[in-house]
Amino acid sequence: MLTIRREAAEDVDAIRHVNEQAFGGATEADLVDQLRSRGVLTISLIAVQDGEIIGHIAFSPVAVESGNSRFEAITLAPIAVLPAYQRQGIGSQLVRAGLEECRQLGHEIVVVLGHPEYYPRFGFAPCKPRGIGCEFEAPDEAWMVLELREGALAGRDGTVKFQPEFHDAV
Repeated sequence: MLTIRREAAEDVDAIRHVNEQAFGGATEADLVDQLRSRGVLTISLIAVQDGEIIGHIAFSPVAVESGNSRFEAITLAPIAVLPAYQRQGIGSQLVRAGLEECRQLGHEIVVVLGHPEYYPRFGFAPCKPRGIGCEFEAPDEAWMVLELREGALAGRDGTVKFQPEFHDAV
């Protein structure tokens, strides 16, 4: 049976392991550790099966800036599932649980740089038509946004500015 819950202090090493295994290196694991140490890991959920942490998803704040205006959003990054458990729907369960947690915390806009075949099933759509740019060079089809509250982007546009930790990871 799969359980999804918030991370606890004793989960940190296992979360690092999941990210390292899923991505084949330490970049994403380092990102999560840095976000956590700076206190900007807004949501960090884990998937647990038979007492083992097999998946992780993280969300952290971003600013969307345009001229003299600025508003807050949240970014989904990273999401990781141990290779032996991939393609079993665990990632989808983590995304759904994470988005629900975002809603409950009052977040209205989520951005993600991810697979254009995967994220639209959760309601994500390309950012460019909505006027939301990325401070990094990103393929238009992979840079996506989701309104958690209908109309949250009405009359808003700008470029997403990430936490300094993201700059180190890119």
